[in-house]
Amino acid sequence: MKPVVHIVDDDKSCRTATARLLSAHGLRVEVYESGDQFLAGLPDCEPGCVLLDLQMPGQSGLQIQRRLCELAPQLPVVFLTGEGDIKTSVEAMKAGAKDFLEKGSTTAALMEAIDRAFIQYERQRTGHDRLQAQRASVASLSPREAEVFRFVIRGHLNKQIAYALGISERTVKVHRHQVMEKLGVRSAAEAVSIAANIGLINQDAVAPAE
Repeated sequence: MKPVVHIVDDDKSCRTATARLLSAHGLRVEVYESGDQFLAGLPDCEPGCVLLDLQMPGQSGLQIQRRLCELAPQLPVVFLTGEGDIKTSVEAMKAGAKDFLEKGSTTAALMEAIDRAFIQYERQRTGHDRLQAQRASVASLSPREAEVFRFVIRGHLNKQIAYALGISERTVKVHRHQVMEKLGVRSAAEAVSIAANIGLINQDAVAPAE
């Protein structure tokens, strides 16, 4: 699906001019006269970015940015404003804005900012998809495999797991093999990495035993 630039600006003339400019460069564009209107029709996992004004009636650009961090963190934000200042731009960048441009910036600067935002979106989407796949893999473990997995990611040896669960070491090896197969990994270190990614453990606190 071709990415879309969501232009959120209460200034109709600026909104229209920017939309025409981006459309002339072959980009898909959606326009909104307020942040509230944009949030009300927030796209579901559609690739793209948000070109966001700073000062608007209702919620400000920074407030909309904070809401996006909760509702659609995958959508990068590029601020395009005529009322920016250093303090506000720093606050916006700290909150995750990809770029902060002043209205009247060159077309080249605007297109470069949008390109960077699209690249960021793809990276975030790829990371999100990987995380979802890892969560699904862990959820697919049987109850016994899940028990073995929890011991493995905390660095326990097979004999220690066998003793803790009251089963044979050979049985632990079978379950451990199944865990590795379902997770698509070849080592305990990789299993630890998955567990850390999905928030089960702090990877730095674990030294996995092979």
